Amino acid sequence: MCRVSNIQKKNAVQWCHSLIYSRSIDYLLEQIMSTQDNRPVILTGDRPTGQLHLGHFVGSLRSRVGLQDSHHQHLLLADAQALTDNADNFEKVRRNIIEVATDYLAVGIDPTKTTICVQSCLPALNELTMLYLNFVTVSRLERNPTIKSEIQMRGFERDIPAGFLCYPVAQAADITAFKASVVPVGEDQIPMIEQTNEIVRRLNRQIGREVLPECKALLSNVGRLPGFDGKAKMSKSLGNTIVLDASDKDIKKAVNAMYTDPNHLRIEDPGQVEGNVVFTYLDAFDTNKEEIEELKAHYRRGGLGDGTVKKRLEAVLKELIGPIRERRMELQKDPDYIMDILKTGTDKCRDITQQTLDEIKSGLGVFHF
Repeated sequence: MCRVSNIQKKNAVQWCHSLIYSRSIDYLLEQIMSTQDNRPVILTGDRPTGQLHLGHFVGSLRSRVGLQDSHHQHLLLADAQALTDNADNFEKVRRNIIEVATDYLAVGIDPTKTTICVQSCLPALNELTMLYLNFVTVSRLERNPTIKSEIQMRGFERDIPAGFLCYPVAQAADITAFKASVVPVGEDQIPMIEQTNEIVRRLNRQIGREVLPECKALLSNVGRLPGFDGKAKMSKSLGNTIVLDASDKDIKKAVNAMYTDPNHLRIEDPGQVEGNVVFTYLDAFDTNKEEIEELKAHYRRGGLGDGTVKKRLEAVLKELIGPIRERRMELQKDPDYIMDILKTGTDKCRDITQQTLDEIKSGLGVFHF
């Protein structure tokens, strides 16, 4: 009978423990990957034409932070799209890639949970755009409500850059390249989602199977935030924004410049809340909804001054922006860290988008070697 030494027994036990441990780790990793694979894919992003502002925060940034745990989230720095109306200023777009990425990280985007990538470094997007242009008519592009309003706002009239007119197709290429099923947008972007789904249905029908998923718009609970000057849209080009690293002095200045009810001349006069920019901002940023409703009722019946309401808003915005500003200042001290995040994310997304392009070309029967 063969005798087993104590050392051999010990080694055997250690081997069994290591085997059980390694298999447990493998099982856990499989479960994690399975969970991740089943999460919906989100694509969203911004044109890097300047720092992000409170309109972006309300419109999408706040929700992006909350969604990064429950979704596969990709943030696209859309520098190629930014050039459609900034072709004379490449430097502006290039510089603001870093600025916007810094804003993302400062508001709480976690690069271990959310992939941040640069659009112009994903060549598959350009090829998808060229393919999709064959499935869209010029008249359909011109009927797009978002494009029509943007053309009017920028005063293009008939001198429309071709790249700008084709922006909905490029956006469709972005969304489908990542096979995104959820796209957080404002209401003004819904026509873009509809056009994307038209292209998806056309391609799937022509290929004969569902290669691309249709996407749905994820709307913010808060409507479009007006500029502090009362204009319908907060916009960098209109100079009516409050950026995410605004100083306390800038916040105070912007709040003091906000329009209220022009007929509310005396404190005792009844005031109108609807269309009052200060209350619009309080609805968007003040978390104590019960107190805000009480303030509205007080303002409507009279006895509440505009100055009091503005002071509350100023305090709310300072509390919100202060920590973001501090985190942003820390991030700016290490630009290499920002660049590493962008490079890592872009490399990963280059593989994802190329795989989608290969699937579509194969399905359509495009010639290849």
